[in-house]
Amino acid sequence: MAHAQTNRALMAGYKAYVAAFFIFLAAPLIAAGSFAFNDSLFPALPWQGFTLDWFFNDTEPKLGMFHDRRLLSGLYYSFVIAAMVAALSVAVGTTNAFLFVRREFPFKTFFYIVMIVPLVIPGVILGISILVLASNVANAVYDRFGVEISLLRPGIFLVVLGQFSFITTITSLVITARLKKFDLSLEEAAFNLGASRARVLWTITLPYLRPAMIASAIVAFLVSFENFNTTLFLVGSESPLTITMYDRMAKVGSTPVLNAVSFVLMVGSGLLALVSVAVQRPDPSGQ
Repeated sequence: MAHAQTNRALMAGYKAYVAAFFIFLAAPLIAAGSFAFNDSLFPALPWQGFTLDWFFNDTEPKLGMFHDRRLLSGLYYSFVIAAMVAALSVAVGTTNAFLFVRREFPFKTFFYIVMIVPLVIPGVILGISILVLASNVANAVYDRFGVEISLLRPGIFLVVLGQFSFITTITSLVITARLKKFDLSLEEAAFNLGASRARVLWTITLPYLRPAMIASAIVAFLVSFENFNTTLFLVGSESPLTITMYDRMAKVGSTPVLNAVSFVLMVGSGLLALVSVAVQRPDPSGQ
């Protein structure tokens, strides 16, 4: 009897902990999202009434996010940067997966650790290091040859390079985990039937890896889109959304239009997360 009561108490405590944990996670998001619909010039209580002005209004002082040129410009640059980083990271991550799963070479373990290291380096350090290296190279080339390499100055290229330096580690790990589960007998059967290596790769191996590649692309896109620490040191005049929002906060303070942007990003991130989960569900063939 005492044992049963102890189990019930532990289960009740566990349920209370899980509920408190999810409330802790969700409460700030719900609060930030709800103020996007508050008919007030400030994102604070009391509630002044429901409005969509912070999304669609085209006049001050309630200029909506879809009419705010700076926010829309930041959103555009964030999409461009995130798409480029996701594409590059998946391509290199797939290559890394084949390299570390299918090949044996000297110091393989060492290079695998080197690949993982960027994940544990603070984004600030990565940003500063890449900026210093690029600037030194650009300055040296200019001093020696009188040629200005604009790509090595703060801008989209350096932002993509900085984010790629650690996001590609994520995609590499995700795709590597999938490739380790691949049954090599499928490729061997195709080779025995006369298929070329390229055809086997295109029709058997890559389709098997497709769920991991799509999921890692979504993760790379989201991580890139919300990145701030690394981006802050590498950004030029084409500011992505995170930097634009930070600049708005520093100059004007918090306004409901930033809550509107946050709400849209939360919805978009949630939808992409659902897509990521859906593509990784096992198919009827067991792959």
